[in-house]
Amino acid sequence: MQDFLIRERDLAFLLHDHLGIARLADRPRFAGQGRETWDAVIGTARRIAAEKFRPHNRASDLDEPRIENGKIVVHPDIGPAIAAFSEAGFAAAHHDEAVGGMQLPWVVTQAAFANFQAANLSTVAYPFLTIAAGNLIAAHGSESQKERFLAPLTDGRFFGTMMLSEPHAGSSLSDVRTLAKPQEDGAWSLTGTKMWISGGEHEMAENIVHLVLARTPDAPPGVKGLSLFLVPRYRLDADGNPGRENGVVLAGLNHKMGYRGTVNTVINLGEGAPCIGELIGERNRGLTYMFHMMNEARIGVGSGAVALAYTGYLHSLDYARTRPQGRHPDGKDATSPQIPLIEHADIRRMLLLQKAVAEGGLALCLGAALLVDDQRTHSDEAVRRDAGLLLDFLTPVIKSFLSDRALEANDAAIQIHGGAGYTRDFPVEQFWRDNRLNPIHEGANGIQAIDLMGRKLGQADGRSFALFRGGIAETAAAAKSVTTLRPLAEELEAVSDRFASLAETILGRLAEDPRRTLANAAAFMDAAGYLALARVWLAQALTAERLLADGAGDGAFLTGKIETCRFVFAWLLPRAGPLLTLLESGDDTVFRMPGESF
Repeated sequence: MQDFLIRERDLAFLLHDHLGIARLADRPRFAGQGRETWDAVIGTARRIAAEKFRPHNRASDLDEPRIENGKIVVHPDIGPAIAAFSEAGFAAAHHDEAVGGMQLPWVVTQAAFANFQAANLSTVAYPFLTIAAGNLIAAHGSESQKERFLAPLTDGRFFGTMMLSEPHAGSSLSDVRTLAKPQEDGAWSLTGTKMWISGGEHEMAENIVHLVLARTPDAPPGVKGLSLFLVPRYRLDADGNPGRENGVVLAGLNHKMGYRGTVNTVINLGEGAPCIGELIGERNRGLTYMFHMMNEARIGVGSGAVALAYTGYLHSLDYARTRPQGRHPDGKDATSPQIPLIEHADIRRMLLLQKAVAEGGLALCLGAALLVDDQRTHSDEAVRRDAGLLLDFLTPVIKSFLSDRALEANDAAIQIHGGAGYTRDFPVEQFWRDNRLNPIHEGANGIQAIDLMGRKLGQADGRSFALFRGGIAETAAAAKSVTTLRPLAEELEAVSDRFASLAETILGRLAEDPRRTLANAAAFMDAAGYLALARVWLAQALTAERLLADGAGDGAFLTGKIETCRFVFAWLLPRAGPLLTLLESGDDTVFRMPGESF
């Protein structure tokens, strides 16, 4: 029976054949580790995902969180699934052995995590946020904060959240009003309302650790006046155990189209009782610290979107192979047997679209995870710096472009199922609904596009963009050595050169008229995304050609990689052309449209 998770063969190909993660074992942090250890970790993740996460995916969608007697009630299988996740060590897997972790490479933990995301994105959202909160505290918290909060977060006793948005502000963090007043004992008293807080209230953990953006009384306006506070649901006693309530009050639930298994709340701070928090780091640097969590979350959003595209692809592939329907266009005999859906050309087109997004997106996400490992553990300081700069450029692309394309892939999965796909009898409609959140949360895609064009393009005197371009050039140069891939390599080079020339023009326009220029940021984002997707597919095809030449690996699997690469260059990379034409023209249609004319 299929589990419809990430294909084991694909993960092995990406991690070991394509990315070559074996080299990580030579780094001191990962001493004693290797493929046997890493494959065992991923295998354990797959088993728990299949046994504990996937079975209640539909049930928790139908039985969404509710309030009973003032308490949040979630589907009863969610808590045990998260407990199994934590007991297996996944919440602490990448942390130091000294604090109970396994010191695993980030790329390995993310490969394992992808199976949980494919199995049940709503349930895995709880540990996803908890892991990110723990990482922020590990990076920016005081020694006391680490000592009291990090271990409970990594062993699953405490859960974590991020509190940014407010009812009047949404994504506009410069308008955050939550106030933090200093107390005589060095603590802070917080008052305000936070909105859209995933995992903000439930009874599945001993405590919930909220990371809250707020202003101090003397803070400057805008994002430069935001500070970050650690606010537990329950205050800790002298022994570090949860004690009395801390003025973190549930004000309501948000009822969502998808992602229903993840409780989403409105929270009032300081209502009825003081809400006491601790400052993390320095005052007025809260957004800088929060970006540590937000950037991690944004890559996680892209990875989650890809996982939904991946499982949707496998479901529709299974349906296309087993559902008989119709005959070939030249099959005139109505008494002849029907053929499987997969024999129809348009079904194959939609399957290839899904495969291109799912497997290509996974390759992009795992490549980004490997950059995190290089940024943290490479022996060469220059390599560490460049890994961080390239990751900065890729983060909005992974979050936005992949979440948009994954939604398109899930749409194709529904279409392949036909009318059945539009019913609740098959899970593909839920995948689409769950995925529809990903272009919105952790920074809406339009904001990510503005960030890419307005900030990341010129970051570090253009070094981030140069590294992005350099990766494309390196892959194209290598692919030219393979006769069958040379035309694709030349096409990729041509589009990349055009994009680079355009980038120089855009930098000049940004200096002169940022509003008008940024009106077309979405087109810039998509053009960058198609280039990134084409590059990663050409790289996979190059690896597949090498393995075939060596007589290694599954021929059908490797041929699938090469043919999907050809599909990407025939159907998807050409989408960048009109986008580049629009950007080159400096079209200002969107900017000029009067509001009253809509």
